[in-house]
Amino acid sequence: MLAGVELGGTKCICTWGTGQDDVRGQEVIATGPPAATLAAIARVLAGWDFRALGIASFGPLELDRASPDFGTILATPKSLWRGTSLLPLAKDMPCIIDTDVNGAALAEGRWGAAQGLHSWAYITVGTGVGVGSVSGGRILRGAGHSEAGHQRIPKLAGDRFGGTCMFHGDCVEGLASGPALAARTGREAALLPSDHPAWNHGAHAIAMLCHNLLLTTLPERIMIGGGVTNGQPQLLAMVRDHLANSLADYGNRGPVDQLVVPPALGARAGWLGPLALAATIIDEPGQRRSLQK
Repeated sequence: MLAGVELGGTKCICTWGTGQDDVRGQEVIATGPPAATLAAIARVLAGWDFRALGIASFGPLELDRASPDFGTILATPKSLWRGTSLLPLAKDMPCIIDTDVNGAALAEGRWGAAQGLHSWAYITVGTGVGVGSVSGGRILRGAGHSEAGHQRIPKLAGDRFGGTCMFHGDCVEGLASGPALAARTGREAALLPSDHPAWNHGAHAIAMLCHNLLLTTLPERIMIGGGVTNGQPQLLAMVRDHLANSLADYGNRGPVDQLVVPPALGARAGWLGPLALAATIIDEPGQRRSLQK
């Protein structure tokens, strides 16, 4: 039995089970002040019996075990949560903590559209733009976790929109996220008609992100999900068109409709992500170690 916590900006989803086909319990908790939210999550977990815990959280996160801030949320735009440690949720049990999008990427590899692959990427487009990259079956890690959604990319010719990212202005997140589309148009993304020109700008930014990923982290497949993409089938087609023009057949990567696909798990990838993280502890006994120092 596994337990997972998806810590999101507006809600937290706690799940108990062994995978997508065996969910024994699930509780949704509104994301409020850190102390109250974490206490509510801890009460839910205390009522379940499980062998491993996965925590998939919004970021950025400090994931270096050698750091005194290990397990802490860093410079997030959610100001109340800056400096909040997630370690108390682990107590003294085997646990893995990672970003929400990395969890979703692992879930797609275990149960979804990346099954059987060695390398893939998961892009989520919502309030922000996040990227989970997996290489050799493992989450890509280096001097931190991936923040590829903050890449600076070329804009469409003539685009003077300055972007909305509080750190970088017109990075991918500042051009393609839900808040970016709303700032560009004055309307929420969900209310934009499918033929609105803003979708083309967002699709171009996401395609440039895909271009960079394909030539750097080398995914065999890229899945694009998230709240902004829901109910917008034209967006994926536009991304593919921009990507094909940008790649110009370089590297013989194959048809873009096979390279860039929707997530097979849909919205479930978010809450299945923590279970996929927890499952890696069972898969690899050598990783069975508590988050506690």
